[in-house]
Amino acid sequence: MAELISVIVATYNRVDALDACLRGFSRQGDRQFEVIVADDGSRADTMELVANWRGRIGVPLTHVWHEDSGFRLAEIRNRAILASRGATCVFVDGDCIPCRDYVAAHRALAEPGWFVAGNRALLSGPFTEKVLRDHLEPERWGAVRWLAACMRGDINRLAPLLRLPLGPLRKLQPANWRSARGGNLAIRRDDLERVDGFDAAFSGWGREDSDIVLRLMRAGVRRKDGRFATGVLHLWHPESDRSRLPGNDARLDEVMRGDRIRARAGLTALAATDIAGAPDSARAVR
Repeated sequence: MAELISVIVATYNRVDALDACLRGFSRQGDRQFEVIVADDGSRADTMELVANWRGRIGVPLTHVWHEDSGFRLAEIRNRAILASRGATCVFVDGDCIPCRDYVAAHRALAEPGWFVAGNRALLSGPFTEKVLRDHLEPERWGAVRWLAACMRGDINRLAPLLRLPLGPLRKLQPANWRSARGGNLAIRRDDLERVDGFDAAFSGWGREDSDIVLRLMRAGVRRKDGRFATGVLHLWHPESDRSRLPGNDARLDEVMRGDRIRARAGLTALAATDIAGAPDSARAVR
């Protein structure tokens, strides 16, 4: 039997986008995966949506939540990792819609000692509104419809939706960390454990994904290019609050100057806290 893949979907108070995201995962051709919704403190309607999908998505679905205490994406991803069971964790944002071959593509690219960095096609604001309002299913479209959408300006680029067998070309930039993003990133579990997961010292928007990629590379894990295989449809949203970005930039600079591999506030610290007694402000529901 194929290895189980854990798809970790990060979300915060955007049920319409999450609904479209989970719909995409319900249609995957590869069924040997589970979905963990990593919820950074959303209202009760997100929990209700996940509960509604649990009987329809066709794979195990878990909702991991902690209370809303500001942007804590790194920490909720770590909580989701601890709740997951797969040999590979695929991280994707809850405002991204996967095509039908997304899980299969990540399975084909998974390899010990390598992480996979995917990309995305960004939908315009008006087109995103139409997709969500009219319950369109763009993940089922073919190349002709996407070409027309690109020509209308509904999406910013067509390349992430194309599929090309790049083979060894995927390993041409093993040390390129700058364009790897946590919104479409696959990491083997043993490599996540080696670096102790994401660093919850990064709070507020930005740089937690660059941090883990840098530490993975320092631990000997290299980058494999997921373009032309694992692209997703990214629904438009307003720019996030970046008021804490300077502090995260400083943390990233410290990582770049040093030789640290493990997170300062990673999986082991969170697991130790949960063993001592999980707080009412955090829960996982399967």
